[in-house]
Amino acid sequence: MMTKQYGPFKEEPRLDPAHELVFTILSQHTSDINSARAFGYLMDQFGSLEAVAQGGVAEIEAAISPGGLAKVKAPRIKLVLSRILELNGSLNLSFLQEMPLKEAKAWLRQLPGIGPKSAGIILNFSLGMPAMAIDTHIFRVCQRLRFIGPKVSLNKAHEIMEAKVPPEDVFQFHVAIINHGRKVCKAQRPLCGECIVAEECPSRTKMMKATEFKKSGKTARLKNGVNKPLTTKDSGPIMPHVPAE
Repeated sequence: MMTKQYGPFKEEPRLDPAHELVFTILSQHTSDINSARAFGYLMDQFGSLEAVAQGGVAEIEAAISPGGLAKVKAPRIKLVLSRILELNGSLNLSFLQEMPLKEAKAWLRQLPGIGPKSAGIILNFSLGMPAMAIDTHIFRVCQRLRFIGPKVSLNKAHEIMEAKVPPEDVFQFHVAIINHGRKVCKAQRPLCGECIVAEECPSRTKMMKATEFKKSGKTARLKNGVNKPLTTKDSGPIMPHVPAE
């Protein structure tokens, strides 16, 4: 239902796994716009990830400074690329696609700073593997819909949702839920009146009691108390983790 509402989403590889890994580090705790800008500047400055791996931390930091948290991310990028070269002899990670999903995730998670979310993004977005990547939006929506329990940790949520969602639907699920979390099922002021799954949501009553909704000319009140979703589709689909063109 959410895929139909917010999509369609094109499932096509964007970056090779090593570039996806670096972009994922840059995307941590910053906006899509800033991370894409930092990635573009990094590649313009160095030309290749091999050159980044050989570069100095100060040079990397200067290149990615527009993306934020450069002092943290620059040494992390340098360290993770060096570790890949140490383990693999090159930055070509295409071999991960030939491994069982569990083993591919374990290989990536041995790298410094790569957790289940980052590993899921790399495997799913770069290699098309059915790895789940749970960010804060997906975690929040899944808890409110009771796909996961209130005491489930973020790390454990990856395993639970990966088992629940059919492999062929993981990418569409990921992007659809992120769209829903950003546009409607927001952290502080969820727009339950515009939610397409409100009637099935076990958290709806609690969320609506906790939030004051203002009337808007962009929505039409239905008899069942749910607003007709007229605004969520208009802005177009959000594609997360997208580098600059």
